Amino acid sequence: MSLDYPSLARTIAALTHGETDEVALMATLACEIHHADDRFDWTGFYRVTEPGLLKIGPYQGGHGCLQIPFDKGVCGAAARTGEIQLVPDVDAFPGHIACASSTRSEIVLPVRNKAGDVIAVLDIDSDQPDAFTEEDAKELAGILASVFSR
Repeated sequence: MSLDYPSLARTIAALTHGETDEVALMATLACEIHHADDRFDWTGFYRVTEPGLLKIGPYQGGHGCLQIPFDKGVCGAAARTGEIQLVPDVDAFPGHIACASSTRSEIVLPVRNKAGDVIAVLDIDSDQPDAFTEEDAKELAGILASVFSR
């Protein structure tokens, strides 16, 4: 069973319509995305709180790392480069930060505001190896853009 992204996008659009508070938006997306697919073991946002630093934002799942510098881990790479990080095997990613020892694969997407600045990253971990696809990357990026870049 693959995730019904059109349905997820409609639900998120309805729930976030008219909302402008970034933390409220992140909390809603973390919840909806996390519960949409059994592959998603941890789903959450790390917010850019100062230059070169991410801090934990709204999430679903076990505890996350409290802060991640841009020069560390998969989340840092996404924030630093502004590019989606699709990691089929976290153990093979140089500098991976293991916030949870059960994580086998990960996808991290930059979150941009209307001006195009990276304001956060969306981090989704899976306890399954190679859990994420290019379709996941494309669809999740579209959802993020529709909510945060509008």
